[in-house]
Amino acid sequence: MRSIQIYDTTLRDGTQGEGVSLSLHDKLQITRRLDELGVDFIEGGYPLSNEKDVEYFQRVRQLGLERARICAFGMTRHRGLSAAQDPGMQALLASQAPVCTIVGKTWDFHAMSVLRVSLEENLAMIGDTIRFLVQAGREVFYDAEHFFDGWKAKPDYAAQTIQAAAAAGAKVVILCDTNGGALPEEVAELTRAAGQCLQSYGVAVGIHCHNDCELAIANTLAAVDAGAIQVQGTINGLGERCGNADLVSVIANLSLKKKGYQVLAGRRPERLTELSRFVYETANLNLRNAQPFVGQSAFAHKGGMHVHAVSKDSRTYEHINPELVGNARRVLVSELSGRSNIAAMTTKHNIAHDRALMDRILAEVVRLENRGYQFEAAEASFDLLVRRCRGAFTPHFERVKYHVAVAAHDGADVITEATVKLRVHRELRHEVAEGDGPVNALDAALRKALNGSFPSLRRMHLVDYKVRVVNSEAGTAARIRVLIESKDDQDSWGTVGVSENVIEASWLALVDAIEYKLYKDESAPDAGLAASPERPAAVLPEPDTLPSA
Repeated sequence: MRSIQIYDTTLRDGTQGEGVSLSLHDKLQITRRLDELGVDFIEGGYPLSNEKDVEYFQRVRQLGLERARICAFGMTRHRGLSAAQDPGMQALLASQAPVCTIVGKTWDFHAMSVLRVSLEENLAMIGDTIRFLVQAGREVFYDAEHFFDGWKAKPDYAAQTIQAAAAAGAKVVILCDTNGGALPEEVAELTRAAGQCLQSYGVAVGIHCHNDCELAIANTLAAVDAGAIQVQGTINGLGERCGNADLVSVIANLSLKKKGYQVLAGRRPERLTELSRFVYETANLNLRNAQPFVGQSAFAHKGGMHVHAVSKDSRTYEHINPELVGNARRVLVSELSGRSNIAAMTTKHNIAHDRALMDRILAEVVRLENRGYQFEAAEASFDLLVRRCRGAFTPHFERVKYHVAVAAHDGADVITEATVKLRVHRELRHEVAEGDGPVNALDAALRKALNGSFPSLRRMHLVDYKVRVVNSEAGTAARIRVLIESKDDQDSWGTVGVSENVIEASWLALVDAIEYKLYKDESAPDAGLAASPERPAAVLPEPDTLPSA
């Protein structure tokens, strides 16, 4: 087994991606999670660039990391200065990071046109910088920027640059596909060439790929097969332009798919999904549902034929067991579904023996999806649909009327007010509330009317709200689909509402969210389904015929 070092640069290279910003607290939290996963090296930032990175290197020493070593990023010394005089070198030493990663120019074009130095001076800058840091007791990695472009343009000079780094004491020379334009066969060939070039120095190579051709992961794996001992990348592929190699997929492939390699010191990658989603949430980014291995759709099955096969043997449509990376199988329900989907989605209702009921459920799904509903991200609404189809749905409250008013005056704030009239335990309740918008006001009014009877609603929160146009060709008369995600201290769930009126669609999704919460809190899965004097059985009107005002 060949051990491959995992070098994470989410905290530095990842934050160069558009829309990515991390606070100091965020960076420290992610550092701790990376260490728990078993990552070998964590690049904390560039201590010369900003005060936040300077403070990061002070605070990270207090975390008591179990395994990961912290790296500080920097550049070769400036022209005309000795390494000892260079502010960048002083900042790296002041960071007290045990490892320093230095980036330098490999491409003669960059050395002359960007740095505006001679090729000989560029070699001196590389050697002086690394030698200074090694003599100061630091372990040094050398990032050979634009290595593949540089080697293709002038291989003899590109070789001299990485040999200068090795001769000065660099521990690993990392070959960077900085523009993300290399192909896997090129990466493999030039990685082998670089390894041979450095063989006499006893220095190994690593790989750092960008994703501009959507080949960063493939290029990284090709480099490993060609001899690279270290892979650099970011969690979820965050980074400049099209991002970096996604370490989530790199780790999963090396650990579970390819033979002969060991990563994370042999630890199992079961925390990959948790880490991926933590980074998305911390950076306030949307999850990428179709992300391999860890995305919500990575092991989701929608077509009836697929679900039927997976129910017999998951290997039919899954390349690995999702639990190996901490993910889970999901069965989706849509107009493409068959009985297998319905059976898988309704396991807790224990209705698999009732083929007629499953056919009714499937027919209702098809009917509603034809009107714009989607249940893939609204499993709570689907659960309520099943209860209605089996005649086991008894509403916790009866909707009588709602009204939303929005008022704005010149120079004044917009005021939104919602009024709801409900019947709860045969008692008519009429409440009004203000909110930041119509949905927030409706939610507040609903809670005022219900909290006295259902105190558990105080632990329920709306966490996401999405609006989609269903039939855009209808213009302003188009149907609107609203998806709401709610959560409490135990679970999260999605609900959906569809109407030509965005407020009505929101109202339907909100009511479903509350009904699901109340059913979920019942003491047993089927508790309280029978009619009772307190909660008489009722069948709700169709969504597009509900009373409104």
